Amino acid sequence: MGHLMAKQGAEVVAWAYEPEVVEDINTRHENRIFLPGVELPPNYHATSSMKEAVTGRDLILVVPPSHVLRRVMTEAAPFIPEGVPVVTASKGIENDSLMLMSDVLEEVFPENLHAQLAFLSGPSFAKELASGLPTAVSIASKNLPLATQVQEMMANSYFRTYATDDVVGVELGGALKNVMAIAAGACDGLGFGHNTLCALITRGLAEMNRLAVHLGANPLTLAGLAGMGDLVLTCTGGLSRNRMVGQKLGQGMTLEEITKDMKQVAEGVRTANSAYRLSQREGIDMPIVEQVYAVIYEDVPASRALHTLMSRPLRQE
Repeated sequence: MGHLMAKQGAEVVAWAYEPEVVEDINTRHENRIFLPGVELPPNYHATSSMKEAVTGRDLILVVPPSHVLRRVMTEAAPFIPEGVPVVTASKGIENDSLMLMSDVLEEVFPENLHAQLAFLSGPSFAKELASGLPTAVSIASKNLPLATQVQEMMANSYFRTYATDDVVGVELGGALKNVMAIAAGACDGLGFGHNTLCALITRGLAEMNRLAVHLGANPLTLAGLAGMGDLVLTCTGGLSRNRMVGQKLGQGMTLEEITKDMKQVAEGVRTANSAYRLSQREGIDMPIVEQVYAVIYEDVPASRALHTLMSRPLRQE
């Protein structure tokens, strides 16, 4: 996202947790750890100072992994100017509280900043976006004029943005599709074909829709970019980390074996936990989420999880 804005002429300052990332960006104009092979423009800089990164900006993009969002934004909150859009692309459900990212930020930020919050989601692999390949996403805010403002600030010839006020739908679509992608990868790892994958995607969308609508989302949102669009991308795309995790689980590897050398987070691993617990709390039937949880956290073999799904009582669609 920083690369996108820098290519449009903005002066971009990125905050990074890792000192080696800061040095890499400032000296080599490349983030070799997280986005190798992409040259960063000279107007893209990095810093380890949250104050320097946030102070005096016209737009703030928030993109840490969901499990550290609360900690990172608690540090950033004192420096965020009033009136500046804060656009969050972190996707997940907080494990301890079962809060969406919007709930976390509303808890962390003072009330006068709440109207500045927007949430970006949709089918968008970072590497493809950085290569300038046509991409479309949703930008949601409870303050619809803010979503429209951000939409206009970020859109360009290859990045198309759609505004909506359905924050819950956009956030849950972005979070839950990662769990479904693990299931999709497991199907591939088990050697299944397109029939299985299409069934998984379709029934996964039905589960996502049930929980999202129950929590107040517009069902049409889940049929859009942040729902079906991102679900198809993450379940089928070769760049999907969540799909890769599922594929290796299906091949019989343990989660520890899979993740020990991963530099980037597969959000679906943690979200499987929070999504399962949230569905149980709300009384929503989510059998695919339940089986992904069982494979990851209860050491149930992926083959047995699939058998459990296929042998459930028959029902109307």
